[in-house]
Amino acid sequence: MDYLESLGVRAKRASEVLAHLDPASKNLGLRAAADALQKNTAEIIAANSIDVQNAREKGLKESLIDRLMLTKERIEGMAKGIIEVSELKDPIGEIVENFIRPNGLQIDRITVPMGVVGIIYEARPNVTADAFALCFKSGNACILRGGSDAINSNKAIVSCIRSALEAEKLPDDVLLIVTDTSRETAKSFMKMNQYVDLLFPRGGAGLIQSVVENATVPVIETGVGNCHIYVDESADVDMAVDIIDNAKTQRFGVCNAAESLVIHRGIAKEVIPAIYKRLASKNVEMLGAEDVREIEAEISPCTEEDYAREYLGPFISVKIVDNIDHAIEHINYYSTKHSEAIITENKENAEKFLDEIDSACVYWNASTRFTDGYEFGFGSEIGISTQKLHARGPMGLRALTSYKYQIRGTGQCRQ
Repeated sequence: MDYLESLGVRAKRASEVLAHLDPASKNLGLRAAADALQKNTAEIIAANSIDVQNAREKGLKESLIDRLMLTKERIEGMAKGIIEVSELKDPIGEIVENFIRPNGLQIDRITVPMGVVGIIYEARPNVTADAFALCFKSGNACILRGGSDAINSNKAIVSCIRSALEAEKLPDDVLLIVTDTSRETAKSFMKMNQYVDLLFPRGGAGLIQSVVENATVPVIETGVGNCHIYVDESADVDMAVDIIDNAKTQRFGVCNAAESLVIHRGIAKEVIPAIYKRLASKNVEMLGAEDVREIEAEISPCTEEDYAREYLGPFISVKIVDNIDHAIEHINYYSTKHSEAIITENKENAEKFLDEIDSACVYWNASTRFTDGYEFGFGSEIGISTQKLHARGPMGLRALTSYKYQIRGTGQCRQ
């Protein structure tokens, strides 16, 4: 039995135990894991500092190093997220539909775990704790394959949580990590249909494309975010500037950060200089076509490709449009179906935008940065789905369940 297969066997066995664990025992394990993270903060930060140092030596962008870095406050946030998941309603065993057929058969549709969830992700060690919490609460074992940039951090977090579960006499193989970070092992992991029931890629476009193209395990496509904000003609300029500032600059290296602006021509001369002034003060470079640059000469020229780019850094494209229909057409063409927002005081235009934009999350007068499991009240998220099959948007506990039918009869035979 090879290395990956042994992990698969262990995870599958653990998932069969976890699927029937009562809610109180699952919550006990979650609280123990959260406590262990906080008690072992120094050890986790020490492991993380090795990864951060290696990343800097490799020349990784600061926005990516920010994703990688763990601090005392971030570890406390990870622990808090686990506690919040423990306080959510258990999603397993819920009767979501029941009916009786004319022949007397009673049919119940009930929620069940997926089984074993695989996650392939890049340099975001907080995903390790989030994934464990959501999978454990929803009755799923998980196998994690993080990137080489965060391997020391991930191993420290996994070791900490597994020890906590073992101390509570709970199955620790519900959380396993692939320590071989080679591409060959990752591709083999993507084909473990016998053991893995669902696979999530979390990372940049290259990682997601690789998983979608190579996996034989069912995949939920997540993450790439060319998120747009449309400033309508009736927008409150101060509100627009504040929302764009937040959506672009709060954190650059996240998938729900704004990467593209669309501005109604009727407000462009007023709002573009105000946006430029605010973003320039935070060293964000705006890129626009000639009509944009005629309004603000310091804006850099852009190409057609810039409208489709996920920058994950201090850049943002700008497009001027003549009306809301043009805005919707532009956004639906270039969007990655993640998150888009309209800033307007016109309710009719807002409702049109909410209705016609084909993305997982569509906002009216709010920042795209709210596309997040925590902000949606899910405790955390396993990822943000940009597809339409099974689940869409921030994926919490319910998205990690399937269902089965239980049928009760009194001797019926089909004629």
